[in-house]
Amino acid sequence: MKYNYLGNTGLLVSEICFGTMTFAGKGGIWEGIGKVQLDEVNQLIKTAVDAGINFIDTANVYSFGESEKLLGQSIKDLGLNRNDLVIATKVRGKMDESPNSAGLSRYHIFNSIDDSLTRLQMNHVDIFYVHGVDLRTPIEETMRALNDLVLSGKVRYIAVCNWPAWMVMKALGIAEKNGWHKFIGLQYFYSLAGRDIEREIVPLAQDQNLGIMPWSPLAGGFLSGKFTRTTEKAGDSRRDNFDFPPINKAKTYDIIDVLAEIAKQHNVSVAQVSLAWVRQQPGITSTIIGAKNINQLKDNLKSIDIILSAEELEKIDAMSALPKEYPGWMVERQASDRTR
Repeated sequence: MKYNYLGNTGLLVSEICFGTMTFAGKGGIWEGIGKVQLDEVNQLIKTAVDAGINFIDTANVYSFGESEKLLGQSIKDLGLNRNDLVIATKVRGKMDESPNSAGLSRYHIFNSIDDSLTRLQMNHVDIFYVHGVDLRTPIEETMRALNDLVLSGKVRYIAVCNWPAWMVMKALGIAEKNGWHKFIGLQYFYSLAGRDIEREIVPLAQDQNLGIMPWSPLAGGFLSGKFTRTTEKAGDSRRDNFDFPPINKAKTYDIIDVLAEIAKQHNVSVAQVSLAWVRQQPGITSTIIGAKNINQLKDNLKSIDIILSAEELEKIDAMSALPKEYPGWMVERQASDRTR
């Protein structure tokens, strides 16, 4: 396992991050994503840690807190050293029907971290993400609250998921102006079926030295190799019941054809090639993988041994690259005389 520095920090995280969204499967969409219970959670966490993973990702909203509970209990059951792990959780999602149970207000952020720490059986989390946009709360209020959490010791670093680039940059500017702690990383959907962040988010991350942690690198299982033009349902994929994130399936089938050819040459799975591609992209710090069972996890972990050649990357890129959009194509055209 390789370890990368997370953004502009001295913190080293494994190039694979283990995601816990499949834990518990309680309520609403979570039932279709995964129903992994404690015994198998322990097996998955042990397998991940034994493979060298030190970075584990959860969120308060995953099964409405049950994922955090299972993760905390598993770390205790396995007798893992908390100081060997980098634990991330999140705040934003609606947790119950009370009026202030969602968003990024100071009120909700402070309540949420205490609730998360109780469920995790911890006195701090290493990374605390804002899990989405809250258009009703001023960014200043959110950033001040996050800074105060870091000062309190309950949070070591702050990061962001799913915000547009302009909003991330505004938050960084507010934090810089006030001398507050700034985001050190970004968690965004990124896969061969969804390369949208290459337009604005990746350049932002590279300019501001922020780590990128892709979620759903297999596009909700669509790039696992189980889906073909003649197989609309895999039978054991979350996309069978929860068709998310949205992708262009017709184009993705063409991408899968290329991946299958490369996978055959390497004698590996399509999923492993898909994950290897994400890992080798510029700016990527740690790729988040989830699993419903041990075999799935072990297969995905093998992706770290695959190094795609320049020719293979070029072949994949030719099929999956984003179409040119304005102002990107104009920037590229006008910058040509100022680029080394």
